[in-house]
Amino acid sequence: MTDTINTHESDPNAEAAPHTGTTEPGAEGPRVAQLEAEVASLKDQLLRTLAETENVRRRAEREREDTAKYAVAKFAKELLPVADNLRRAVEAVGEDVRAENQAVGNLLTGVEATERQLAAAFERAGIAKVEALGAPADPNFHQIMMEIENTGKPAGTVVQVLQAGYTIHGRLLREAIVGVAKGDVGAHVNTSA
Repeated sequence: MTDTINTHESDPNAEAAPHTGTTEPGAEGPRVAQLEAEVASLKDQLLRTLAETENVRRRAEREREDTAKYAVAKFAKELLPVADNLRRAVEAVGEDVRAENQAVGNLLTGVEATERQLAAAFERAGIAKVEALGAPADPNFHQIMMEIENTGKPAGTVVQVLQAGYTIHGRLLREAIVGVAKGDVGAHVNTSA
């Protein structure tokens, strides 16, 4: 028994045995710092990945909503000439002819009812007519075909609409074809000299 005690007492590692798995305080500092840096880097990568995933999800949701909103755009664009022709049919017949001829009056009443139904369908789909008459010309919504003199309106004001323009949920579907007031050149020249 004495030998066993003496063996433990004489063994230089006997004192360190209870502390196995640890190193000196100075040696563990760089390792901890390295691990903390790695954790911070991985945490940063994770946060960036989560943010990117959220951005992709939002973008996909927005694209899905836009697709649903604007899916009818091509079909609606093909129906715009129908709306134009219905309006032309109503405007082509004067009130006097309509009053004199009951058959023509009844036909126009049906055309007007069809035009209202088409306008209601357009409204439900988010399609709206561009109100151009009297507004300043806007190249984003108007195609200017001519300038009209002696209108009494400021230059660039829409004074005639040749073809109505339409938007779908605020996005241009077809630009309005318009005529605008021409600036009065004589008004700017000083003739008193």
